[in-house]
Amino acid sequence: MFLLAFLFFVVPVLGVILSIASGNGLHIGYFIGIGIFGLIGFYLLRVSLWNTYGEEIIDFLPNKIVYEANYGWFKDAKKEIELILPQYSFKSVGYEEDNEAVLVITCENAEIETAVKMPMAQVEELILILKKQ
Repeated sequence: MFLLAFLFFVVPVLGVILSIASGNGLHIGYFIGIGIFGLIGFYLLRVSLWNTYGEEIIDFLPNKIVYEANYGWFKDAKKEIELILPQYSFKSVGYEEDNEAVLVITCENAEIETAVKMPMAQVEELILILKKQ
């Protein structure tokens, strides 16, 4: 998948260079093509990094919860919510027969939904542990 992401960045640029070198000139379509393929390449790179190096970091501090998705090469923006009457629940994801869910942490002013799918039994066990603390 890394190769495919790399090719989505490189092939359009090489195409533009070869087209200009052959005497066709510079057109606005080249920039549109590079932009579209660059966005697709970035998305594929992000998915590849998440599947290879991805991890979620949830810090439970005395007065707030900090959530961050780490892709290995870069990190997503941190989400912080004040710890005011936190409620823990789960949201079913994927196919019904997979029986998987993600953790949802809701406070008065915001909500954090994790990205990692876990078996529903593990999520329910995690919720029980979080409610005790």
